[in-house]
Amino acid sequence: MRCTCYCTASSYDIPRLFQYLQRLGSTQLFRDVIHIQIKEDKRIKGDIFYFSYGSVVCWGFMEEEEKEILHSIKEFEKEPLTKIELDEFTYVYGDTIKIEEDEIFLHNKSTLTKLAVSHGIAQSVKLSTFEELIQKTIEHTKRLPLDLAQKGKIPLSRKEISQKMGEIFIERNFINLHSEILDTPEFFWDYPELEPFYRRTAHYLDVSKRVEILNKRLNVIHELFEILSSELNHQHTSRLEMIIILLILIEVSLALLRDLFHLI
Repeated sequence: MRCTCYCTASSYDIPRLFQYLQRLGSTQLFRDVIHIQIKEDKRIKGDIFYFSYGSVVCWGFMEEEEKEILHSIKEFEKEPLTKIELDEFTYVYGDTIKIEEDEIFLHNKSTLTKLAVSHGIAQSVKLSTFEELIQKTIEHTKRLPLDLAQKGKIPLSRKEISQKMGEIFIERNFINLHSEILDTPEFFWDYPELEPFYRRTAHYLDVSKRVEILNKRLNVIHELFEILSSELNHQHTSRLEMIIILLILIEVSLALLRDLFHLI
């Protein structure tokens, strides 16, 4: 059976989405996560978990059905992503809970067990959107430090430097404002017995290591921001120096002309 996770937006309007989903089936709200169980011919078809930070985890659906699920919640998306992030697994039921080669083994059919695992999967996919955003920023700006080292200056105008700084600031702030979602979810304050399932999933998906690498890349972006800020200040200082030199030249020229006319 399929278990898939999609990240489609910066966040979802959870209160409105919850009201909408209540009309469709049995719905529960767990600390900013909505769960709905879909039934077909009085049989449980599958489970869907909607996370407030823009991720959806689907258990037991076909790909075409998942596309319909995503289409149905578009009006509840805040800041939709241009590219949807996706991670795919299969799952079966067994004696113990584990993940091997992208196959999830569940020891029971409990909704809470699936939710614990879903937390790890949803965080991993959200982290992928951050990683891609940071990588694009680094790719677009990697020439700037090189230009500074080779030419002693960044070949951009003040306006272009200000725009680059604005882009970097927006992207860095976006990640910083959402980075708390990569901590242990508050859901496990209420269900501590389920936390090992989440930990096992997060460990399999290398969430902790990837967060550490992400923070290092954020530091690189921060340093680049400071380089651009210094270059902007340098350009401003150079411009002021040129204006002062020009004013001095004008003043000297006027003084010479005044003296020349007095001699005549």
